[in-house]
Amino acid sequence: MDLQLNRPTWTRQIEFTLAGIGCAVGLGNIWRFPYLCYRSGGGAFLVPYLLMLVVLGIPLLYMELTVGQYMRRGPVHALANVCPLLKGVGMASVAISFIMCTYYNVVITWALYYLFSSFQAPLPWQNCNNTWNTPHCTAHATNSSYSSTASQEFFKYKMLEQTSGVEETGVLRWDLFLILLLAWILIYLCIFKGVKSTGKVVYFTAVFPYVILIALLVNNTQLPGALNGITFFIVPEWDKLLSVEVWVNAAAQIFNSIGIGFGSLLAMSSYNAFNNNVLKDTLTISIINSLTSILAGFVIFSAFGYMSHLQGIPVSELAVDGPGLVYVVYPQAFANMPVAQLWAVMFFFMLLCLGLDSEFAMVEVMVTSLMDEFYQHLFKFFKRKELFVLAVCGVAFFLGIPCVMQVGIYVFQLMDHYTAIVSIMFLAFFEVIAICWSYGAKRLSDNLEEMTGKRANIFFRICWIIVAPVMTAVLLVFSIIQFKPARYENYVFPSWAQGVGWVIALTSIIWIPLGAIHTLWVLPGSFMQKLKQSITPHALDENSKMPYYETEGKDGCPVTAVNIHLPVKAPIQ
Repeated sequence: MDLQLNRPTWTRQIEFTLAGIGCAVGLGNIWRFPYLCYRSGGGAFLVPYLLMLVVLGIPLLYMELTVGQYMRRGPVHALANVCPLLKGVGMASVAISFIMCTYYNVVITWALYYLFSSFQAPLPWQNCNNTWNTPHCTAHATNSSYSSTASQEFFKYKMLEQTSGVEETGVLRWDLFLILLLAWILIYLCIFKGVKSTGKVVYFTAVFPYVILIALLVNNTQLPGALNGITFFIVPEWDKLLSVEVWVNAAAQIFNSIGIGFGSLLAMSSYNAFNNNVLKDTLTISIINSLTSILAGFVIFSAFGYMSHLQGIPVSELAVDGPGLVYVVYPQAFANMPVAQLWAVMFFFMLLCLGLDSEFAMVEVMVTSLMDEFYQHLFKFFKRKELFVLAVCGVAFFLGIPCVMQVGIYVFQLMDHYTAIVSIMFLAFFEVIAICWSYGAKRLSDNLEEMTGKRANIFFRICWIIVAPVMTAVLLVFSIIQFKPARYENYVFPSWAQGVGWVIALTSIIWIPLGAIHTLWVLPGSFMQKLKQSITPHALDENSKMPYYETEGKDGCPVTAVNIHLPVKAPIQ
């Protein structure tokens, strides 16, 4: 039975490519990669980083985009078709994306807060003559542990008004609450029409950050001391390559930056035309993502060199990881630049664009997966897809409210630690096992040949069969061995908070065993027969209900089409 599946597709293929770049290129490129370079031997880090890009990042992204485009499903149905036993991996990726979108939008909230504050003259973090400053405040960084910079105090005491620990919740920060609401309104307006609206927005949000990055680099390189910072960034310390941790960090950065296991790119590729050139998109997204990280490294460290020159302290004492880099250290650099307000506005607007793209993708995973599974019921209740998207955004907004209380930075750190560090490696490992070993490289190549007329070459097949499973297993083992309890600066979370963190982690991981148990329960036959069927692609088709999809009729009204789990060729749009 060969029914035409009228799944919406991108208006132009370049829209998917830009959306994919926007999804992969995020705040981690700005605040994580430069720090890893600094800590892992400067330019020497580029050797394992680029090697992992070639043997791990590109092949696994190729794998995800192929599965998404061929199955024309979100992660839940795609993984259920690929390997019924591990269908829970798809459910887990939806859970982790939704958890992340609730707190990731808080980072966008901070960017908006700083953006609005950047229109003041002088910048509010430029001096210590403010009501929130302490007697220990200093306008310049020093080696003293008893003093704090003006930018540190603006972040902690003005914007966050943070409490002493997670035990002290404090009150709601109403200005952050309203900005969080504004951030979700922006997200909704960009995605409520699905790929049709997102495809238009990414023309700006995916491209404009590069204009700002290049402008910042041109400005920074003309500042005194900038060359010292760039030298610190790129001069290799080859002895660091003997450390296993450096190689693991390189692989983990590739994994997290591209977003393997999050389900975002898989969901977006399900809206591609069936015979789209997957390899071209894979290479474009992965290479531009890595080049952006390197470009950001030059921008950040040229500014660090300038600050080192002004304050007479080594660059090594300026390099920090995480939000502190872009909300404390870099704003401090603006305070000493000519036309400080202009550069501050440009920088925080760039952070806003980078954050919005990544947030689009995470929300889209939830929307796509629920529409795939429950379209008929959802349409009956909400009447229009736009109202359903509004409901998803509304729930995520309310779940993010604890992050805009005075205790918010601790809630954010706890959720990020147990979601982005602990959960994702479990998901990635089982996804690779499900697709590369259970579904198999041969089937993937057959799918590619059916879509594009060309099979995967020997390099990709070796990476899928050997390199990717081995590397993800090594990453999983090292993430377990090197695991450290969550902390924020010098504050270590109490044991009960760590327990809450593990509950957050299990919220996504638990779907993997639950999915396996459910599959074995619903399949017919003896246990061995069930087990054999559970690793057979599409084994659940005849045991599951057929979901429905929304398409647009001539009058713009939704029309339903039956999903029969058979990939069919769609015309190129």
